Amino acid sequence: MTSFTVADHTYMTLALRLAEQGLYSTQPNPRVGCVIVKNNQIIGQGAHLKAGEPHAEVFALREAGASAKEADAYVTLEPCNHQGRTPPCVDALIIAGIKRVVVAMQDPNPLVAGKGIQRLQAHGIEVKLGLMEAEANALNPGFISRMTRGLPYVRSKVAASLDGSTALNNGQSQWITSDAARQDVQHWRAQSCAILTGIGSVLADNPSMNVRLPDLLRQPLRVVVDSKLQIPLDAKILQGGNTLIAYANGLQHRSNGLQAAGASLLQVAGDEGKVCLKSLLSHLASLGINEVMVEAGGRLNGALLAQNLIDELLIYYAPKLMGSQSKGMFALPTLIDMRQAIDLQLLDIRQIGKDIRLRAKPIQTAD
Repeated sequence: MTSFTVADHTYMTLALRLAEQGLYSTQPNPRVGCVIVKNNQIIGQGAHLKAGEPHAEVFALREAGASAKEADAYVTLEPCNHQGRTPPCVDALIIAGIKRVVVAMQDPNPLVAGKGIQRLQAHGIEVKLGLMEAEANALNPGFISRMTRGLPYVRSKVAASLDGSTALNNGQSQWITSDAARQDVQHWRAQSCAILTGIGSVLADNPSMNVRLPDLLRQPLRVVVDSKLQIPLDAKILQGGNTLIAYANGLQHRSNGLQAAGASLLQVAGDEGKVCLKSLLSHLASLGINEVMVEAGGRLNGALLAQNLIDELLIYYAPKLMGSQSKGMFALPTLIDMRQAIDLQLLDIRQIGKDIRLRAKPIQTAD
């Protein structure tokens, strides 16, 4: 087992913090940070901030300059060895004369996947892999999912009362949670590549589904599951373009009208005249979508959960009760045995304003 020093942990922790600077902007690329150290002094640091711009290693090496010779590099993700929109980072490290590279995690991209490490080692550079790997993984769940499964990482956000209600029986749901919780949601939206909702939510609430944060570099793609193309042409979610409508069957004049309104259309028919959700997610992955945030009602959430397509739940519980006649979080088939219940692994629980935010992963069952 590879051993690491306290100093190694300190420098990798800094590299991970640098990587977080790209939380809202690097898509479809991963978030990566790099620190260059020589004689126990930091001489260069950098982060990848946007696709098409230099990678973290390049920024760090530029800052280090000629001093990078015989220095150590701490990188949160295996340096790339292929020519993409930017040159290979391994070449930059080799040319700079780096003597040792500490890598948090191997790149899941098949174009890299160990080849970057092998190239560094072939040039006599010492490589140590696996320092703070879990933390590095947590920075890029969507990139890892897209590279290894061909699917984005799906995070479902739900706002509910303590008794699990998401709306009154008449459909009213604004607002269950506090301003603080809704502001917190904006940050989760901002780090997502796409926001997914259903036609029921669009018809009931007419949401915009955009990110309202200052200095945001990009807006996520808005995706509506609308099997029969029922969405009104004046829906807020269509304004400004950047909207994809996934449907199963629809009249030609409806599709023409939506395209004229600036929407993109994707026909992915599944069973019973509904949208095939897995095919939709697979298509989103092919577009370079890493993380999808679901903000939908019980039917779409229930369908995604029943098909093992939700990777994480982000639930905001408000300190209020709404009664048994209100609408629930997940429309699932009636269970007749407790063994059919979906178990969850708790990831985090904390107070946001007066509400409680719970993060959990469904424990996947066999298909």
